[in-house]
Amino acid sequence: MLCNRSFPIPPINKVTAVITQHNVHHHKRLDILRLFQSHQTRTMEVEANTNSSHMRAVGLDFLTKKAYTPPSWASHINPIPSHIFSLGHLPTPIHKWNLPNLPTNTEVWLKRDDLSGMQLSGNKVRKLEFLMADAVAKGADCIITIGGIQSNHCRATAVAAKYLNLDCYLILRTSKVLVDQDPGLTGNLLVERLVGAHVELISKEEYAKFGSGDLTNLLKERLLKEGRRPYVIPVGGSNSLGTWGYIEAIREIEEQLQSGTDKVKFDDIVVACGSGGTIAGLGLGSWLSSLKAKVRAFSVCDDPDYFYDYVQGLLDGLEAGVDSRDIVNVQNARGLGYAINTSEELKFVAEIAASTGVVLDPVYSGKAAYGMLKDMAENTKKWEGRKILFIHTGGLLGLFDKVEQMAPSLGNWRRMDVQESVPPSDGIGKMF
Repeated sequence: MLCNRSFPIPPINKVTAVITQHNVHHHKRLDILRLFQSHQTRTMEVEANTNSSHMRAVGLDFLTKKAYTPPSWASHINPIPSHIFSLGHLPTPIHKWNLPNLPTNTEVWLKRDDLSGMQLSGNKVRKLEFLMADAVAKGADCIITIGGIQSNHCRATAVAAKYLNLDCYLILRTSKVLVDQDPGLTGNLLVERLVGAHVELISKEEYAKFGSGDLTNLLKERLLKEGRRPYVIPVGGSNSLGTWGYIEAIREIEEQLQSGTDKVKFDDIVVACGSGGTIAGLGLGSWLSSLKAKVRAFSVCDDPDYFYDYVQGLLDGLEAGVDSRDIVNVQNARGLGYAINTSEELKFVAEIAASTGVVLDPVYSGKAAYGMLKDMAENTKKWEGRKILFIHTGGLLGLFDKVEQMAPSLGNWRRMDVQESVPPSDGIGKMF
């Protein structure tokens, strides 16, 4: 695992015990203790410098707002955010992923952004660190955002808003048949409703007719008339400000590679693409930094051309001066449609969990990993000998919405057989 490491320092009492054991004179003991304390102070200073805002240990800085300094290689981007909220448990680990049937000499490593927090887990928290800081700076008292009925982004936004004492209004897209019914408490919906988010349902047909921008503006106008101060976050948190979340993630990866014991140089970064902000930040950051890895995105909803154009808009909004097609390669992994899975895709998610211990979500990382391994099987030479970093973008709560579909492939249970000839033990089971 690649992570920040510091050399262990023995406690002072153990050093003192060793010194006493060897009958060192009193003044020599004091000199040694002073030397030890000086070394300890220097080590703490090094650790404090290492655990800066971009490589921080989760602790007392969680949920605090801090001034933001961009990576040196991104200092020309405009505008640069002034502040950031510490919302994620960062840095997230990187470890080797022992996937089956890889091409010859191909290695896949996993960036565990699914471990960026419990309620806030996934890639969205990185964007929200910048977006929430902007909302608070602008005096907002509530947040508006929009997404699918099991949107990971909406769940993370609802939690982040409540952490910062802001109300949250969610516009959730569902089917025409279900739009007038209670949406239930499955997966992301349970967390959203537990933290008190206001859920407004919209049908897929209405969503397609009006678009996310008009729908959020409609709700914004209503709240303004009620005397509220709403702040709108777009689908997936994917605007130019949210893009900084994964520019910053590239700095995190860069520093993990520099400090880790495994000296790895990644050729490719692979990730799911659902709204565009994550791949814009990864692509631009990798292009500008020392990483220089090719970002390969697997789109789970719209087609590649849409994402090239959308990402270009985000890059232009940052005055980045680069072409989206130069920094990102987008492949279609949509399958049957957004958040709709084939039995093969769900079986793949189950098999990867059983063989590697890594649980993928069915909407994003599951489809991306499925698409990557399918492409490796069909275009083996293209991937041979390459070192790949796969970004796990979280979304595990979405699995709860797929339990009925997955149940037939998860039959590994049975009733335990206990022979009646086995004598019972005294005192066991009395509590029942």
